[in-house]
Amino acid sequence: MALFNMAQLMEELSPGQRLLGIDPGSRTIGLALSDVMRMVASPCGVVKRGKLSVVADEIQKIISREDVGGMVVGLPLSLDGSFGPAAQAARDWALALSERLGIRAAVWDERFSSSVVNRLLVGEADLSRKRRQEVVDKLAAAYMLQGVLDHHALRIAPEQE
Repeated sequence: MALFNMAQLMEELSPGQRLLGIDPGSRTIGLALSDVMRMVASPCGVVKRGKLSVVADEIQKIISREDVGGMVVGLPLSLDGSFGPAAQAARDWALALSERLGIRAAVWDERFSSSVVNRLLVGEADLSRKRRQEVVDKLAAAYMLQGVLDHHALRIAPEQE
C-alpha cells in the first residue's frame, strides 16, 4: 500500500474512524489515538521497538479494537526541513507497516515533538528523567497527531463557511 498525503488520507476515512498517531522512537514507539470526530488526540501507549512483525501485531490489536482507519507516522526531518537518512528510514518503516497491516498511512513532520514534550515535562510537570522516559514517546505521538488534526481542521474550515 502506498503512503498517502495527509489530505488524501483524511478523505479516505469513513465517518467515525479514528487516526492512530505513531512516533517511532529508537527504543519505544509512542502511540496516540484521535477521537471519533478526529478533533482531539490522546496518548494511547507504547510498544517496544523490535521486529516489524511483533510491532505490527501489537498495533493491529489497537486498530481492530478502536476502529482505526488510518495511521500517521512521525517523519523526523532534519532541522532545516530536508529529508535525511532518519526521515528515509521512518518513511520506509511506515510503508512496510502499512503494507503489513493493510491500512492507509501518511507521514507527518515531527521534528520538534519529543523536544517540546520533554521541555513541558521538565518545566511544568517536574517529572524525573526515568518517569519522562516512560511517557515522552506516547505524549510526542499525541502532540504530533494533534498537529495533524488541527491542520486538517484549519484546512477545511473555510470550505464550511
